[in-house]
Amino acid sequence: MKCPYCAHQETNVIDSRESGEQDAIRRRRVCAKCEKRFTTYERVEDIDLKVIKKDGSKEDFSREKLKRGITKATWKRPISMSDIDDLLDDIELKLRQKKTSQVKSWEVGNLVINRLRKLDPLSYLLFASVYRDFTSVADFAQELERLQKLEADQATTRLGIDQSTVKPGVLDKEDQS
Repeated sequence: MKCPYCAHQETNVIDSRESGEQDAIRRRRVCAKCEKRFTTYERVEDIDLKVIKKDGSKEDFSREKLKRGITKATWKRPISMSDIDDLLDDIELKLRQKKTSQVKSWEVGNLVINRLRKLDPLSYLLFASVYRDFTSVADFAQELERLQKLEADQATTRLGIDQSTVKPGVLDKEDQS
């Protein structure tokens, strides 16, 4: 295994264990040259899935490509790599459970968006801006408005308030947390 810091070829495994879902092996490694530590994951590549793009072309599903997109959306947000890996595991599981070996790109995007919205609303907005191809500030405003309405609806449901009796702006921000 090549060291991601200095590119030296010799590394040693110092710890090895199964992941929480037992679908991967997590290995802590140390570089023999620079002595920096890093983590690798070994998992079965059994998802033979084709993603159908907007233009009709097909490409192999890539967990790493999806991870890069999610990582960009969660950059400098309070989201750990473990949270991202859990999100990816959940999405991969949903895709594996489908009866078909082909999935449309919008289906994958919706799976990501729905999970990111619950995990971190700002990361959701950042991902949605690329996924839904926002072209103006108005697109952001519209999505933000939709997100705020969804959060208000969830808050009133959580508080047991009948939506039809609530006047706009009546709930305090403290009630929505």
